[in-house]
Amino acid sequence: MTAPRMAEVRAPGKLYIAGEYAVVETGFPAILVAVDRYVTVRVTPATGTGHITSDQFTQSRVEWHRGDRQMIVEPDQAPFDFVLAAARVVEEAAVALGTPLEIFDVDITSELDDDSGRKFGLGSSAAVTVATVRALCDYYRLDLTRMEQLKLALLASISVQTSGSGGDVAASMFGGWIAYTSFDREWARAERGVRPLIDLVSMDWPGLSVRRVCPPDHLQLLVGWTGSPASTSRLVGDVQSRKQGEGMDYTRFLAESRRCVTGLIAALDDDDAAGIRAGIRRNRELLRELGEHSGTTIETPTLRRLIEIAEANGGAAKTSGAGGGDCGIVLIDSEADGADGGGIDSLLAAWERADIRVLNLHDHQPDGTIE
Repeated sequence: MTAPRMAEVRAPGKLYIAGEYAVVETGFPAILVAVDRYVTVRVTPATGTGHITSDQFTQSRVEWHRGDRQMIVEPDQAPFDFVLAAARVVEEAAVALGTPLEIFDVDITSELDDDSGRKFGLGSSAAVTVATVRALCDYYRLDLTRMEQLKLALLASISVQTSGSGGDVAASMFGGWIAYTSFDREWARAERGVRPLIDLVSMDWPGLSVRRVCPPDHLQLLVGWTGSPASTSRLVGDVQSRKQGEGMDYTRFLAESRRCVTGLIAALDDDDAAGIRAGIRRNRELLRELGEHSGTTIETPTLRRLIEIAEANGGAAKTSGAGGGDCGIVLIDSEADGADGGGIDSLLAAWERADIRVLNLHDHQPDGTIE
């Protein structure tokens, strides 16, 4: 069977709702939502030499050719490390499934940063990994479930970045609101070295789970951007390096985060607005304590101001993701009219005065079945 002449896939960005930092530990839960900003990957046939281009890196272009089934690329192509990792793992799966390999071009476009190229913190690495995996699976017509494609994307991701939980990858793969628990990365790396790839992606992984949760009916999600990009890998690495330090009760943090996120999942499923707001506020407290005890700046002064403005106008707010900049989220009564001096309009006006940019984001609807 020949490959289609072209494959194009878009993968959404994501926001963490709750469970940050704890979710990097095997089996600990987080809640995420996929949002309607996208990375699009387009794969087309090429002859002799393939190319990888992106509108994010206009001065960089990878050329590659085929050598004994391997993708041979020029050195020093760091901007495309996630794309190359994703392509290689899909091609390994293709070979195992008896599909002939081809030369192709990959063109990437992204909506996950502003006009100047600053990232919003919506998970661009995860989205480009997912979009590349899915596009190449379509291109080669591989008969893999969406969960198996998720595992390919997770394997590609951990080959490049050691600290990620994979929650952002799962949100980009499945869309909608999800509850996610993280897999054992050390187990996956060990199995990768001894087990055939197709066997590995078809088996259960320790700790890994993904399921849908109900988005809140009566609360609106608002997202504010501080204008200051943050490095998730650096911040997570800082906490990991200090989790056994003096003054840290990391075990307690994990237990309290699990309790908080589990309660928030139940509140979302029950459409319990009061319980949802309480869960958001409790998770903020836990992250603030973690930052204080680890000496890591999770809630920056601008994020604190974003949250305080939201709380003063009737919303429940917290940092999203690793903090240190990027975004804060708010869940607020969607029918609040501001008659008491609060409400959505008042909140947004106060954010504007504080030079906090509202991001016009909506849920990306669920995409694909979670097996």
